[in-house]
Amino acid sequence: MAGGKGTRMKIPTEKPLIKVCGKPVIEYVLSALKDAKKIDRIIITTTKTTPRTTRFMQKLGIEVVETPGKDYVSDMGYAAQALKLGAFLAIAADLPLVRSEMIDVIVERYERCGKPALTVAVPLETKQKLGMCIDYSFKVDSRDAVPVGINVIDGTKRYGDEWLDQDIYLVDLEELAVNINTVQELQLAERLLTAFKK
Repeated sequence: MAGGKGTRMKIPTEKPLIKVCGKPVIEYVLSALKDAKKIDRIIITTTKTTPRTTRFMQKLGIEVVETPGKDYVSDMGYAAQALKLGAFLAIAADLPLVRSEMIDVIVERYERCGKPALTVAVPLETKQKLGMCIDYSFKVDSRDAVPVGINVIDGTKRYGDEWLDQDIYLVDLEELAVNINTVQELQLAERLLTAFKK
């Protein structure tokens, strides 16, 4: 999912192309998807607000679909219907610390859960500990959780604008908690990326 404006960054670069340690953030996500054993096709969804991302992905030979740009969930549904997708993993383009093994574990969890949708979340306190912005949280059992921007969905079972029954996969991993919405979060991602490489 690469259609976000990135307005909070207050920089002219399209959000998926923001550089983290010298490389566009979307390239980290692409690398994880390419190395994941459970992923067999990669499609980038862009909007009118991310034309440079569209061109960059096309230059890399990645399939691109332009969505209306209404919001994350609507654009995800649009892509699923336009491409007649069955089960698919949707992932935000601003998760530079995601790794292929995490993606495979998430898909395996979806395959076992028996529900048409899976949302990945981290504990609220993990985001707070990192000093990250929190736009939305919800309860998972008795814990506050924040979605990370990774979902697995059976695209054939969509009903209107609401997804059917879903499983929540609560994972306490800093790598999944870090997405980039502010300059401070970009700096955090760079610090953590450097630390994880050591």
